[in-house]
Amino acid sequence: MQQHGDSPDADDIGRGERPDVTMPPASPRSSGYFPGTDDKRAVLITEAQPSLEDQHRSRVRRYTIIMAFRIPCLVLAAIAYSVFSSALLSILIIAASIPLPWIAVLIANDRPPRRKDEPSRWDERRTAIEARPHNAIDG
Repeated sequence: MQQHGDSPDADDIGRGERPDVTMPPASPRSSGYFPGTDDKRAVLITEAQPSLEDQHRSRVRRYTIIMAFRIPCLVLAAIAYSVFSSALLSILIIAASIPLPWIAVLIANDRPPRRKDEPSRWDERRTAIEARPHNAIDG
């Protein structure tokens, strides 16, 4: 619809020829500061520890994996007793599964391992008291 002051072909917006626009192909390597592809992993710019939720999830996963070995140990002990008729072998397999809960708790409660890029906070050994001769009063 033509209004006062518009050109006669004002309604033809988008119907004419458009210029060809070409985008350069995306390179497989990042052109930014950090080498490699951008979709691999976010860049770590802080020394902050993983969140407590992530640490807890990792600890629960480790505990569950270690404790999952107890059930196959008991099944294996039953199979060993029925196949070989050896109570000694079954008792040894069960005895190997007894410390698994203790080991699982110790490993699950351990702190996350230190990263190689984590700075060491240990300084030189310092003496608590100065090593100089002190005058003593003999009486």
